[in-house]
Amino acid sequence: MGNIAVMSADQMSIGEMLAATVPMARTLNLEFLETSPEKAVVALPDQSEYHNHVGGPHAGAMFTLGESASGAIVLAAFGDQLARAVPLAVSAEIAYKKLAMGAVTATATLGRPATEVVAQLDAGERPEFPVTIEIRRADGAVTGEMTVVWTLRPNG
Repeated sequence: MGNIAVMSADQMSIGEMLAATVPMARTLNLEFLETSPEKAVVALPDQSEYHNHVGGPHAGAMFTLGESASGAIVLAAFGDQLARAVPLAVSAEIAYKKLAMGAVTATATLGRPATEVVAQLDAGERPEFPVTIEIRRADGAVTGEMTVVWTLRPNG
């Protein structure tokens, strides 16, 4: 039971940290449901002010959702490296697969083992690594697929 409480506190702190430092996450009322080094799950509630012309979530809102999920897993996986490197998104690609309606959820996973990325940082390099994101609507259908390439830029 003790571990569950600790994990919840960690998840909250990453969600709170992103909400505090990334105003767009607050603006869209993103909900950080799960944040671990293995997986980040972030939800975008159904809000009419962020709809598109067909009544679903706007493409820009879905992009921000996916990018925020990628940021959450990067913080979870590399939070212990923040004293020596800053995480930055290098590039992003998104494909809109199906019409999204209602609330949507983004699930992000690391495309490379975190140990490999840290080993590059240890070797004095500036590692780049992909984060893959699936965006799903409530019925489970994948409405979007996204890849964000991140780097850890060494300080100094």
